[in-house]
Amino acid sequence: MIDLREQLGPAGGVKQINRKRVLLAVMIKADTQAGLSRRTSLSGGTVSAIVRDMAADGTLLIEKSDNGGRGALVRLCPTSSVAVGVHIGFNHTRVVARRLDQGFADRHPGEYSNIGANSGLDRLLPEIRQQVDAAVRRAGGGQQPDIISLGVAVPRMIDPRTGRFTSPVLPPWNRRDDLAKQLRRTLGLTTVVLDNDANLGALAEQTFATDDGMETVVYVKVSTGVGAGLIIGNSLVRGHRGMAGEIGHSVMEPRGALCRCGGRGCLETVIGADSIVRQVREALSGSSLDVPDSLRSVIDRAHAEDAVCVRVLEDAGRRLGEALAVVCNMLNPNLIVLGGRLEAASDLVLGPCKESLVRYSLRGTADAVLRKSSLGQLTEAHGALVLGLRSYDRDGEAQAVAG
Repeated sequence: MIDLREQLGPAGGVKQINRKRVLLAVMIKADTQAGLSRRTSLSGGTVSAIVRDMAADGTLLIEKSDNGGRGALVRLCPTSSVAVGVHIGFNHTRVVARRLDQGFADRHPGEYSNIGANSGLDRLLPEIRQQVDAAVRRAGGGQQPDIISLGVAVPRMIDPRTGRFTSPVLPPWNRRDDLAKQLRRTLGLTTVVLDNDANLGALAEQTFATDDGMETVVYVKVSTGVGAGLIIGNSLVRGHRGMAGEIGHSVMEPRGALCRCGGRGCLETVIGADSIVRQVREALSGSSLDVPDSLRSVIDRAHAEDAVCVRVLEDAGRRLGEALAVVCNMLNPNLIVLGGRLEAASDLVLGPCKESLVRYSLRGTADAVLRKSSLGQLTEAHGALVLGLRSYDRDGEAQAVAG
């Protein structure tokens, strides 16, 4: 069993920094040497020499291929080290864990919990510990696992300079919350890193579900809140204070409903889960039918051809497309991915969304591929797992993207 902690310590000199970057890239995802070169921004010759040395010392394994070595996967030799990703939603928590010598398909999800940020930290922290412990035990496969990294996706803005919530700190969080510190104490870990859930959804899609040519990726998460994660040139764009991609607070109706951010008519008040449910309930008020009380029930009724639910969801797609048209004019992305709870209605939402994209954006900027998340409801947790591993890549002035 290889000891990864020793190899992930501070690196001195260009050779050790490059070796560490290649190691981190393989820990995140087994890849070909060409793929590792692209993801680390190192030359093919440099990657080849590092892989050869690390295979000789028993750290990496080069799988044989049928075409003379081209396309051979580089992966870790057996290890007990486990990486963990946690996604904290407003009303749920999800966990994934993966032993790092295993592939993406071997990740081990914890049990889904309906305890989330809205439940308060007194209930949330013990629940996260229980889920992490269960997922790590399964990932260990009978061995004594070592949690080498833990990343967390949260539904609010995180200041990349401090790792804490960016002001204004919006409900259900408050200014006193230091979630990373509280999780370190609860889980007995030395390092816990946080980022916005939409950012980590984008990171997961770009790492595990896109082709090499996808330079600009936009991940739109629509659940209780609405946000977008942005990948440009293989780098996650957070902005100066971690507020890049906050399209949920773009004003769509200047005299509209009051938003929890203090604004009026934000996109979140128009297409967020609470807004969608409210629109349906208002349309069906006075009806003898049971009215939906959740976004899931609205989507289920729409799939059963309820006319009101279908219309509300299609309208949500149109309004989302209006907001994304601005994003397309600014970034001209290769790919736009719909995630969050609205993903379950992608068959009703994506068509109207594309219509608005084409109508309201500059011709040629809206030719991005538009699809639902290919990683499902664990997308943000997978991105959090990658974030935790990438937190080791802090040596040197130029930081390569290891995803």
